[in-house]
Amino acid sequence: MKYIRFDAVGGASGDMILAALAGLGADIPAVIADIAKRLPEPLAAHLEPVSSHGLNGLRVKLSSEPVAGGVWVDAVEGHGHGHGHKHGHGHGHEHGGEHGHGHKHGEGHVHRTLREVEPLLGGDSLALAVFKRLAVAEGAVHGKSFEDVHFHEVGALDSIADIAGACLALKRLGVTGITVGPLPNGTGTIECAHGVMPNPAPATVELLQGMETVATDEPFELVTPTAAALFAVWREELATPPARLRVVRSAFGFGRRMLLGRPNVLRATLLEAVASDASDVDGLTILETNLDDCNPQWIGDLVGRVMEIGALDAWATPATFKKGRSGVVFAVLVKSDDVLVMEELIFKATTTFGIRHRRVERSVLERRFERVVTCWGEVRVKVGSRDGRDVTKTPEYEDCARLATAAGVTARQVYEAAMVGVASGY
Repeated sequence: MKYIRFDAVGGASGDMILAALAGLGADIPAVIADIAKRLPEPLAAHLEPVSSHGLNGLRVKLSSEPVAGGVWVDAVEGHGHGHGHKHGHGHGHEHGGEHGHGHKHGEGHVHRTLREVEPLLGGDSLALAVFKRLAVAEGAVHGKSFEDVHFHEVGALDSIADIAGACLALKRLGVTGITVGPLPNGTGTIECAHGVMPNPAPATVELLQGMETVATDEPFELVTPTAAALFAVWREELATPPARLRVVRSAFGFGRRMLLGRPNVLRATLLEAVASDASDVDGLTILETNLDDCNPQWIGDLVGRVMEIGALDAWATPATFKKGRSGVVFAVLVKSDDVLVMEELIFKATTTFGIRHRRVERSVLERRFERVVTCWGEVRVKVGSRDGRDVTKTPEYEDCARLATAAGVTARQVYEAAMVGVASGY
């Protein structure tokens, strides 16, 4: 299984992500050419070698203005994002963290809604999830429903290509999961149509929720909304990398702006899961106790409580004890570090006077999520794999139940429809 770690030294943007993926082996010109077939204007990607601060890497330029003879016009140097740059309405676009965004498009300043963007994505559910995340962030800032948000620069064709291209390139590289290092934040303010805003912009902050950041003295927006949305969705939708990984190679994607105190570069490191007899085996502890005088309602509550604080599994098995007493054997599967916390809760929540410990080993499949579309909507499918081979695929019950409730059908109907999609390869 392949994974990528992204380290934003100077920042991250859509074109920097494309450049880093190109350095790892993705054929970005071919990726953009495939995406351009769905766009209303031509678009092409050009790779430019860069050497800066002792590092060698790539820069990506997109262009969409053919001239006589079919020669493509190279994208102009991007505008960057200083303090005096004026933006249009809203933040649903690239704030010069494209670090001079190196794309040029001839369609003018087109505003698109999520519904208008979706047909241009060719059914790519991951790219659609990124745009939806952008729309939700914009809606949260401006007090709108995500369906009512109009994308500005992010709705432009080159930005659509950034997002769709990054998602497609990740798929073609065979990457199943990512991690992201701390993301740098710029300092100062940004001038927008709504006035002076703190840096980073409000929508970017919404997108960065849950991700680790680090402050810098750079007076620019270093992580763009596009990059923040890509990282946020990839972290959630793709598999979590295992602890043991082997470095395959790394690559650097460069932005255009010259930063004050650091190279404007994003590093991507390609990793492989380590094949080992013990790589998929966890050493765990089972705590169990016999309960024959405990209120059954307390036991049901306890199952939920232990799961909330980190138990890997919990169950209660009916049993008959000494003197013919009926009861349950309550058990919880925990990591070794959580034993004392779990013991404390079990003693407080039940009538037991003793808890047994049993060391066990658990073999696990690597997990990732894919998506299948049914007539009632999209369902996540949990995929379990081992040694690089898919072993099992299971639709997520919560998605099936939610769609069933909304459509007035049963969860079983949605589940079976999802399984049909799984069987047909989506």
